[in-house]
Amino acid sequence: MRSSLALVFLAVTSMVALAFLIPLGLVVREMARDQAITDAERQAVALAPVLSTTTDRGLVGKAVASTPAGQDGRLAVYLPGGGVVGAPRVDAHAVRLAISEVRASTVPVRGGTAFVQPIALDGGRTALAEVFVPEELQSRGVLRAWLVLAAVGLFLVAGSVLIADRLAARVVRASRRLADASSALGAGDLTVRVHPSGPPELEEAGRAFNTMADRVRQLLTAEREMAADLSHRLRTPLTALRLNAEALGDDPAAEQTREAVERLESEVDAVITSARRADPGEESECDAAELLRERLEFWSALAEDQQRPWRLRGATGSVQVPVPRAELAAAVDSVVGNVFRHTPEGTEFVVSLQRSEGVVSVVVEDAGPGVAELAEAVQRGRSSAGSTGLGLDIARRVAESTGGRIGLDRSSLGGARVCMWLWQRPAAPKRSRRRHRRRTRKPAGVG
Repeated sequence: MRSSLALVFLAVTSMVALAFLIPLGLVVREMARDQAITDAERQAVALAPVLSTTTDRGLVGKAVASTPAGQDGRLAVYLPGGGVVGAPRVDAHAVRLAISEVRASTVPVRGGTAFVQPIALDGGRTALAEVFVPEELQSRGVLRAWLVLAAVGLFLVAGSVLIADRLAARVVRASRRLADASSALGAGDLTVRVHPSGPPELEEAGRAFNTMADRVRQLLTAEREMAADLSHRLRTPLTALRLNAEALGDDPAAEQTREAVERLESEVDAVITSARRADPGEESECDAAELLRERLEFWSALAEDQQRPWRLRGATGSVQVPVPRAELAAAVDSVVGNVFRHTPEGTEFVVSLQRSEGVVSVVVEDAGPGVAELAEAVQRGRSSAGSTGLGLDIARRVAESTGGRIGLDRSSLGGARVCMWLWQRPAAPKRSRRRHRRRTRKPAGVG
């Protein structure tokens, strides 16, 4: 597109330049010829005073020799008596015609043009002055003028092409940015936007693209949130269904029911994890205290139904952690959901938020039976309680995404204690990590 626009401007400007330069070059040539003839006429007329006073060949010869044309041998004078001073180039017929008409004229001769000027003398006599103008004098300066005109034409053409290229580059850049943004949006980058620029049409297209991208992002976010909210709403009846299934006994039908509930729980967890995964436009950090207050309010309804005492500690003020809100919510829901799935009704649990030296700890403790195999419980697909281990694996990946980790221990309430350590900066100093490891070796129950 850029080269096409440049070629169009080149063709148009070249035609316009030629339309002006060719006639101008012809005018310059005619002006040079007219100037040469005018100079010849001036020199011929300059002999009139001499011829009006004398026709002596010697005196007329001196007058001829005093002119530039006479010095170059280009001036001749035809005297009334038939004598000629100088080197004539016009034939006799042209001389008689000029004298009879008493009119200045030009006569083509070999090598140029002769200007003849009749001069009236006293007594009805007529003399004739002839000035030869060679072709080189008639074209003096024409070539230089043509070269200057050609240079001006080339400069104008080059300038117009350069301006056209700049304008085309502006259009092409705007088009390319819009195309790149469209490709990025098609590849899934919902944050891409363009700065409307270029011609008015492209500016309008850029604004329309931004509006479309905003709308697409809103629709996808709404869809993701709807899927996540529906999945979270399923947790409460699903947990109750699991507890009821556990009480059905050991017959094959009851076992099939429990397996179906477990598969359904896994699918719901997978839906929550994928639906609430942070998109490229989501904030890369969130307020952990606010999120814990919100999620515990959600779980409080089920806790009240099952008569579970619960407490939330330390979730005051604002505590920023470098984790997208959706991912941290999925991790908290997974760990708290394990309490409802793997402990009897009425079991107490406590959720705490702790801060120290750039590390934020989210701790979930319960008064249930605890976890028999602590090392294997945090591995995906391996759990001593017969579950898939997906919940703790989600929490582990969230903690490790900040450079932290997850720990599983015996709580002070007698059951399990799950702790997610989240680093508040991308890379914590090794010294701080060693101090943190020493703190984790304290006896179980110290929170």
